[in-house]
Amino acid sequence: MNQQALSAFIWSVADLLRGDYRQHDYGKVILPFTVLRRLDCVLEPTKAAVLAELAAKTQQGVNPEPFLRHKAGAHFFNQSPMDLKKLLGDPDYVGLNLTTYIQGFSPEVRDIFERFEFQTQIERLTRAGLLYQVAEKFAQIDLHPEAVSNMQMGLVFEELIRKFAEISNETAGEHFTPREVIRLMVNLIFIEDDDVLSKPGVVRTIYDPTAGTGGMLSVAGEYLAEHNPQARLTVFGQELNPESYAICKADMLIKGQDVANIAFGNTLSDDGHAHKKFDYMLANPPFGVEWKKVEKEVRKEHEQQGYNGRFGPGLPRVSDGSMLFLLHLLSKMRPAAEGGSRFGIVLNGSPLFTGGAGSGESEIRRYVLENDLLEAIVGLPTDMFYNTGISTYIWIVSNRKPAARKGKVQLIDASAWWQKMRKSLGSKRKELGDAHIERITQLFGQFVEAEEDGKPVSRIFPNEAFGYTTITVERPLKDEHGQPVLGAKGKQKGKPQPDSALRDTENVPLSDDVETYFKREVLPHAPDAWIDPEKTKVGYEIPFNRHFYVFKPPRPLAEIDADLKQTTDRILAMIQGLSA
Repeated sequence: MNQQALSAFIWSVADLLRGDYRQHDYGKVILPFTVLRRLDCVLEPTKAAVLAELAAKTQQGVNPEPFLRHKAGAHFFNQSPMDLKKLLGDPDYVGLNLTTYIQGFSPEVRDIFERFEFQTQIERLTRAGLLYQVAEKFAQIDLHPEAVSNMQMGLVFEELIRKFAEISNETAGEHFTPREVIRLMVNLIFIEDDDVLSKPGVVRTIYDPTAGTGGMLSVAGEYLAEHNPQARLTVFGQELNPESYAICKADMLIKGQDVANIAFGNTLSDDGHAHKKFDYMLANPPFGVEWKKVEKEVRKEHEQQGYNGRFGPGLPRVSDGSMLFLLHLLSKMRPAAEGGSRFGIVLNGSPLFTGGAGSGESEIRRYVLENDLLEAIVGLPTDMFYNTGISTYIWIVSNRKPAARKGKVQLIDASAWWQKMRKSLGSKRKELGDAHIERITQLFGQFVEAEEDGKPVSRIFPNEAFGYTTITVERPLKDEHGQPVLGAKGKQKGKPQPDSALRDTENVPLSDDVETYFKREVLPHAPDAWIDPEKTKVGYEIPFNRHFYVFKPPRPLAEIDADLKQTTDRILAMIQGLSA
C-alpha cells in the first residue's frame, strides 16, 4: 500500500466521524488509532509466544517484563490476550475490551496513549455508537513494517498532521520540516565525518530539542544505516505538543530506540536533557514565535547562571525566541577535547541582522563568530515550508572545524535551486531535488567559492568581516554667538558640551582602525566632531543577501527614449483611429 493510498484510507475514517465530531477533532481519533494499529501489527507475529511466556513466568512467580520484551522481539510488549481483530468478536463490549487491551501494553506505550487522551475518545466514540465501526476500519489495514516501512509510516503521520492542522487553521509547520530539507541538513552535519562514521561499531548521539514527530531523528538514522549499517545512532529529543510527542515516541519505540530519551515539555523552560552533551544536533524551532510564556525562567537562568547556564551570551527580543534555541544547542555541544559537536538549525532571516551593536541578538552572533563556531549558512528558496513562504537559512555550527575552515565562514546562496511541486502543500510550493541537495553538499564539502551564470553562489569570509565598531560622533552645542558651550563642573569642566540634536553614529568595519576611519570619513565634513569612547560598542551582523547582490547597470538612455517614442507613437495612432 503506497503512502497516498494509505493516507486516503485512513482519511476515509473521517467520513464515519462526520456529524458526531467537528472537523478539527478528527485527529484525536485517527492519530491514536493509526499508532495503535501499527503497534498491533508489529506485535502480531509474536503474540502467542508472549502469552505462553507470561503464563510460564507467572506460574514461577517471576517478574515477566524482561522476558516478554525478549519474546516480543521489540522494546515493548502487550500481555493482554486481546488484539484489534479479536476485539471485534464481542461488539457489545468493544469499549471495555479496548481499554483492557491498552492497559496490557508496557508502560512506555501506555504513556503514548495517555498523551493522546485516548480513553476520552474511546468513551466519546462509545456514546456516539461509532467505536466498533472505527476499530473495524483500522483492523482491515496491514501496518506491519514489512508492509509499510518506517520511513513511509513517518510520512503518513506527517501527512495526517498537516491535513488536521489545515482543517483547524493551525500552523502545521510547527510540527515538522520537509523531508528534503532534513536530508540536506543531515548531509551537511555528517559530511566531514564520513571516515569516522564508516568504522564498524561506531556509536554516536544525535539530539533534536524541537523533535515534532521525530522526522529529523529518523532521517539521520536512515542516512547512517545506509552509509554504515554497523554504526549506531542513539537519538534524544524533546517535544512540547502532546500528539507530536506521542507519535515521535511510538516511531522511536518501533525502531528500537530507548524512548526514555524522548522528553516531554518546553525545552527552554524545562530542559529534559539537562547537563547532557551530544555529537550531532538538528533543530527547526518555530519562526518568529514570542517567548513570553517562558520569559521568567529564561531571564532567571540568564541572570543567575550566566555562561554556566544556557543563555550567557545574551537574550533576543521577546517577539522571536528562535535564537534561544541556538543558544540551547550551543550549551549541548560536547567539548572539543572530547570530540566536539556539529549541529544544523533552521532559522528565518531575522537572526542574521536584527539588533544593533550591544543588543541581545548581536551579542549572540558575536559569541558564535568570536569563538569560531559558525561553519556555514545556506540560504534556501522561499515557499519551502508548510506554514510560511519566507526566506529560511540553515546554520551549520561546530566546535571542531577542519583546519581549512578555521577563522572562516562559508555562505551558500541556494535560493535559486528548486523545483516546482506537482501539488502545493499549504505554503509549500517548491522543493529541493536530489541534484540540488547534491550541489549544496558538494559546495560545502569542497569549501570553495563558486559562481553560476555570472552570479556568486558560494562565498568565504573571515569571521571578522561580519563585525563592526559602532562609534558615537558628537558635535559641540553652541550658544547664540556661535561659540561652543563649555562644561562648568566636574569632569566636564572646560570641555565642549555635546549637542544631542547633532549626535550621530557610524559603523566602522572591524578591519578598519577607528581613528583612521574617523579622520578619513568624518573630520573632513565636521572638523569640530569627536568620538565619545564610553558609547563605543562592538556589533556583529551577517548581511547575507548583500554578499550575493550583483549590480545590473540600467539600459542606455537612448534605448529607453526609443522605446518610449515607439509606445507614444502607437498610442497616438490608436487615438487617431478612434477619432476617425
